[in-house]
Amino acid sequence: MKKLLVICGATASGKTALAVECAKRLGGEVVSCDALLVYRGLNIGTAKPTAEEMAGIRHHLIDVAEPTQAFTVHDFERLALAAIDEIAARGKIPVLCGGTGFYLNAVLFRSGYGHVGADESVRARYNAVAAEKGKEYLHALLREVDPESAEKLHPNDVKRVVRALEIFELTGKKKSAQSDGLTPRFAYEAFALDFPRAVLYERIDRRVGQMLDAGLVDEVKGLLAAGVPQDAQCMQGIGYKEVVEGLRNGDLNSTMRDIIQKNTRNYAKRQITFFKKLPNLHWIAPSDTAIEEVIGIYDR
Repeated sequence: MKKLLVICGATASGKTALAVECAKRLGGEVVSCDALLVYRGLNIGTAKPTAEEMAGIRHHLIDVAEPTQAFTVHDFERLALAAIDEIAARGKIPVLCGGTGFYLNAVLFRSGYGHVGADESVRARYNAVAAEKGKEYLHALLREVDPESAEKLHPNDVKRVVRALEIFELTGKKKSAQSDGLTPRFAYEAFALDFPRAVLYERIDRRVGQMLDAGLVDEVKGLLAAGVPQDAQCMQGIGYKEVVEGLRNGDLNSTMRDIIQKNTRNYAKRQITFFKKLPNLHWIAPSDTAIEEVIGIYDR
């Protein structure tokens, strides 16, 4: 397989347009690495690319789950690896595009599990905790004993959260202290557009406004009317959870817009911090020649 091309970074930084242009130039197809784009019916609040924006480039891992479903990092890993294999088998270049770092890492790296043996009774107990009290509660347990591992693992990745808790319980040592670092699955080059922070925040605020003007509130109302529970996993995404709260308390005014913008800006900061740790990541200044710089580095 030729090396993968990865377009990542903060929300509203132009990842989709850059990935599509790269796919055109290289003969590639896009594999979305976004935790909300997997859901059918979540279009406006996810900035799901339109057919026009896809520009004839085939996209994978979009609209593969119902909004009532729980969708885990393990689910994504399984589907994304299959898509990458299928793309490569046809002689195409997989172009990974998205801002969900946990999803991207699940594809790019084999996550080690240490050399500690399994204890099915311990796993069963933690899985029962997750089923009874929720994934966030389980993740909070891990954060108490191994904050480093908790930082790297998404609450939805119950399998790995349980394993980290299991390792700590059996050894008294943090999983993060074990020699089980990330092992690359593929050769790849990764790129992120490096907007000045103030410019990125302006782009985020503008996008949130466009989403609301395009009918985000009506989209959420439609999902709820179709039977999607307010506490569904997909409804915890930024934009959706704030609208749900606004509908609940009857407050859909400018305050809701401000909260969505603030939460999105904070998310962008976390994304940038996460991706700064990604090996082989090149920060590219946004310009008309950014595509040439990406292709030049990828091809060398």
